Amino acid sequence: MLADIANLSNFMARIVQKYGGTSVGSPERIEAVAERIEQWKREGNEVVVVVSAMSGETDRLLQLAGQVCDQPTERELDVLLATGEQTTIALMAMALNHRGVPAVSLTGAQAGIVTDGVHTRAKISSIDARAIEDALANGSVVIVAGFQGQTESGLITTLGRGGSDLSAIALAAGIKADLCQIYTDVSGVYTADPRVVPEARKIETIAYEEMLEMASSGSKVMQSRAVEFAKKFGVIFEVRSSFNQESGTRVVKESNDMEQVVVRGVSVEKNQAKVHLAGVDDEPGVAARLFLSIAEAGVNVDMIVQNVSSRLADEGSGVTDITFTLHQDDIHRVEPIIEKFRSDSLAEDIQITGGICKLSVVGIGMKSHSGVAAKLFTALAEAGINIQMISTSEIKIAVVIAEERMTEAMNVAHSAFELHLEEPT
Repeated sequence: MLADIANLSNFMARIVQKYGGTSVGSPERIEAVAERIEQWKREGNEVVVVVSAMSGETDRLLQLAGQVCDQPTERELDVLLATGEQTTIALMAMALNHRGVPAVSLTGAQAGIVTDGVHTRAKISSIDARAIEDALANGSVVIVAGFQGQTESGLITTLGRGGSDLSAIALAAGIKADLCQIYTDVSGVYTADPRVVPEARKIETIAYEEMLEMASSGSKVMQSRAVEFAKKFGVIFEVRSSFNQESGTRVVKESNDMEQVVVRGVSVEKNQAKVHLAGVDDEPGVAARLFLSIAEAGVNVDMIVQNVSSRLADEGSGVTDITFTLHQDDIHRVEPIIEKFRSDSLAEDIQITGGICKLSVVGIGMKSHSGVAAKLFTALAEAGINIQMISTSEIKIAVVIAEERMTEAMNVAHSAFELHLEEPT
């Protein structure tokens, strides 16, 4: 396992590497990545490489689809979007072969990635790694198209934004890799987005739980589903830059000494919306009906708050208010559901508010230290930043605030917990 490999220079390992779109965004960058892969291969390692589409390619394909029709079917979108990664794997294999390094390219389907049938956001069901094992046995570097797979019936599916991370982690588990490296355009996981918080510091080691909370709370370094998969199957991985040789951030199982750090990092999730239903019938099954319909529409709901309706409570009418957050891109999926909820007389009024974001502070040290919420709320209050909603877990405190105050709020929170220091409080 990675935790036991202090120096790989004298260790022949089975390695899975993933390179994001920026890392392979041009022929020159593909050549640079090929040189890096060659170094690992020349040292005697077995190497499987997962690549994303070239930077901007997925957006270009989406624009093409939009020029053909307003609402293309998700099945055909998957067929179209899967071509982005296929371009990259072919170019990468060509670059390696030209260097004298045997390499073969495989689509997600050819690599044995089997998914469910949910187009544009499929989940991996299983990995049949026989084709990869055969290629490795023949001495080839295997280049796999990330972000994609196929159903049992042979339909092409994609795994959603950031799906190449999931492809790499799943393949690392499937072939029992010694090491999984996630190469990106940053040098690791930081205490906050350094583009927003100049004093942000790279984290050397972080626990699965912390990484999962940060990924699900807006950190763009890793897809949250990939982290969850890694935790489930014990895949220890490293996040590092493809543009330098610096060590990155290792993501590992929680250890006792990690709790000494109360807060590990601050993350933010932008482009959020808040849905408020007032005067909802306070009866068993009403909330279940609402959120079951939303789930069936394929929408992920984040924070949920239910309380007595302030507008109607005095009338003793047995009603409640329900407020929840979601990504603003999913508003169009939810609007018909909540409008029907109101037309069926299950809610008196509905409001949808945009322009908000979710700010989170994360750290497994919260399990054994008190006062974290008070410190965060006080810091935001002193800056005049209003909190609209609050959500907590064992290792995270999240607040909804106006998106226009996001930058200020992140710097305030980062400073309050002294995350710029090597030993933050």
